[in-house]
Amino acid sequence: MERFKLEFPTKAREADAMDFLREFIEVNTVIHGSGGFDLYMDDYDGWLERLEEDRTRTPTENRVPAETYFLIRESDDKIVGIINIRLVLNHALWNFGGNIGYSIRPSERKKGYNKINLFLGLCVCKNRGMEAVLIDCEKRNLPAARSVQALGGKLLYEYLDEELGFEIQNYVIDVRHALDTYGEKYSEMMFEYPE
Repeated sequence: MERFKLEFPTKAREADAMDFLREFIEVNTVIHGSGGFDLYMDDYDGWLERLEEDRTRTPTENRVPAETYFLIRESDDKIVGIINIRLVLNHALWNFGGNIGYSIRPSERKKGYNKINLFLGLCVCKNRGMEAVLIDCEKRNLPAARSVQALGGKLLYEYLDEELGFEIQNYVIDVRHALDTYGEKYSEMMFEYPE
């Protein structure tokens, strides 16, 4: 059984991180939950600086404090995913975006990794004192919806985003309930508990 951990991006991970990002670009796939990584293709150090600013940010209507982590597989020390946790929500994120965005690299999809990514993210949320998280996804993105539902996500509502041209589903997850209910199943898949 594969095991995973979350890890803050560091300079030591630069080559692996750039390979991770290139894979998304090569298949022309959006990278959700990257803390803007795709905007820093030629400036990894700049992205690390942005992540540090995000961690200590005072919430405004434009930006909120957030933490971004890589999902690392133990067997080969490979970055297989990424997750961004917005620690508070502003008006815009209540309407679209929510507390958590996340992605699994295209070559590692359909292996159930996004569920462990989300579970570990919920561990971080608990450590940050968050009682519930809001997560949204495209209605047509069934794997994303299944990941949220697998950890107890309850559908709040769905709506057609006319600007984007597709339906969005908004879910809420009770953090403590999810960790208590699914902890035994997912804890065996992690090799380091997130701080």
